[in-house]
Amino acid sequence: MPTPLSRKARLHLITSCSLIWLTACADAPSAALAQAAPTQPPAAAVAPAAVPAQAPKPQTFAQWRDSFRQEALDKGIDAELFDRAFAGVTPDEDVIRADRSQPEFSRPVWAYLDSAMSSQRVSTGRSRLAAERETLNAIEQRYGVDRHILAAIWGLESNYGQNMGNRPVIRSLATLAHEGRRPRFAHDQLLAALDILQHRDIEPAGMLGSWAGAMGQTQFIPTTYNQYAVDFDGNGKRDIWNSPADALASAAHYLQQSGWRTGHSWGQEVLLPANFDYAQADPAVKKTVAEWQALGVTAPGGQRLADNLADQRAALLLPAGHRGPAFLLLHNFSTIMRYNNSSSYALAIGLLSERFQGGGRIVADWPTDDRPLSRTERIELQTLLTEKSLEPGGIDGIIGANTRRAIRSFQQQQGWPADGYASVELLEALRRP
Repeated sequence: MPTPLSRKARLHLITSCSLIWLTACADAPSAALAQAAPTQPPAAAVAPAAVPAQAPKPQTFAQWRDSFRQEALDKGIDAELFDRAFAGVTPDEDVIRADRSQPEFSRPVWAYLDSAMSSQRVSTGRSRLAAERETLNAIEQRYGVDRHILAAIWGLESNYGQNMGNRPVIRSLATLAHEGRRPRFAHDQLLAALDILQHRDIEPAGMLGSWAGAMGQTQFIPTTYNQYAVDFDGNGKRDIWNSPADALASAAHYLQQSGWRTGHSWGQEVLLPANFDYAQADPAVKKTVAEWQALGVTAPGGQRLADNLADQRAALLLPAGHRGPAFLLLHNFSTIMRYNNSSSYALAIGLLSERFQGGGRIVADWPTDDRPLSRTERIELQTLLTEKSLEPGGIDGIIGANTRRAIRSFQQQQGWPADGYASVELLEALRRP
């Protein structure tokens, strides 16, 4: 799902904050003010008895809907449209459960990539590339985005339009705006969804998507749709649900506006020399390809990196630490991450786009004996780093840039390769006094 470039087009995801995709504190539901406690008459000359404040009383869904209706009408939404879109809408408990769930375990990157690049997905992608050849020719000419990248996004986001989500977007977003973890975000998306309906690009019954409100074959959220969706087939509607041309061109428009560089690669797998300084495998560390090559970085098999890339700036990614494959990432990789703020997602898009063309095979072995940390273990790791004054940037179970920086500091203290990778071995070392 695309990550928006502006306040108007902010994501979920990820999405979501980085992610993607995607951690924000929920505001409390709208509530009545607590009543003040009474006091004793002054003549008593004693302190007033403590009276507990009443707990805030959240709005019912009906109260919230009525208040939101007035706001939507004030912003120009037609009353008849609002009432039709909200007819029979009640909170969706499945959406609430999905919003509040925080999976304890996540798949390792190699398992995610295996699924993303399954033989079925590759085969179907090649077939759809052939079927949409003329449309993709026109999209490439207008937006300059590689068709194979677009097909990869199409495949990962909705399995080429076969799995777009079947939940009514208005109901999902209304549920989240009323009692979700990020009600303000859902509120803004809901207003944008009503605006889409008012422009008659889709009818309420056809506006289906994921539990989080991502829509169509390329899984746009409403604010992103309003800013970047296009009517490429010329039928007068921006229909990312039923028109592959509109969906693919909308994704291309988004990537173009995100800074896509026509004719440039996303990156490639590389081989690192012995005794490499793994602390340089950090998204914040960017060097020209020629500079990386001077440090001993080569293509797999030891070949020189392409001369036509020499002046391009790149960062190094070790998605499974120093024991796994290494990738040199160029500008277009960061552009893909604007679509979904996850390095694993962007890596899958890049490799799948190459797999359609017979490439995309990773040469180095993955450390499949390395068990990923659970969410509880990641929280413990951040807690232990904090206790050692290594500042992981919060304790939330998300291994972001600050946590990786703290891990590198600890690894350097231990004399280990400072790759910033959160492993079981690292956690066990932090547990030791």
